[in-house]
Amino acid sequence: MQVDQDCLLSGTEALIRLTLPDADLLFYPSFLAPQECDRQLAEITQTTCWRQDWITVGGQSRPQPRLTAWYGDPGKTYAYSGITMIATTWTPPLWTLKTRVEALSPVKFNSVLLNLYRNGSDSMGWHSDDEPELGPNPVIGSLSLGGTRRFRLRHRFEKNLTYQIELTSGSFLLMGGRTQHYWQHQVPKTKRFVEPRLNLTFRVIR
Repeated sequence: MQVDQDCLLSGTEALIRLTLPDADLLFYPSFLAPQECDRQLAEITQTTCWRQDWITVGGQSRPQPRLTAWYGDPGKTYAYSGITMIATTWTPPLWTLKTRVEALSPVKFNSVLLNLYRNGSDSMGWHSDDEPELGPNPVIGSLSLGGTRRFRLRHRFEKNLTYQIELTSGSFLLMGGRTQHYWQHQVPKTKRFVEPRLNLTFRVIR
């Protein structure tokens, strides 16, 4: 699918508006500088309380193909795919990044889901971030650190509408409006060698 891209400047950050139908997507390819990406990746990866939950797919239980963690304000609980996560208190680096991405967002985030893709075999299946606690039109801020991974989108009703983008280290993708109603997204497996990737998806739990 050919997607129109409006290239703008927002402060000192390059901004690309992805004009997909039924979606509101803003992409900042170089939100963080490479040196800061490396520092944040190392610190957050080493200090995070990682977990690997089990999920049921096709009637079979298996380990989730990535490591996850959930941080946020006190009492913020998130449930998806039969998994319930209770927020761990913000760490200083996570709080700093939250404050920075909020400068580009219409909302104040109160939680963040961390996903650690250790290699190309780690992945995220097709889904929409449409759980009830995220509200009617969720705003999701997705910050990438580390290895580049492909981010694919497909329309939930118009099957011929698909799109993909390479999420590089330091990039920030802001999804809002009706995006989660009409689109699914995934991070597929790859046989290529890729460095570990840390993805921070900032959210608002209602």
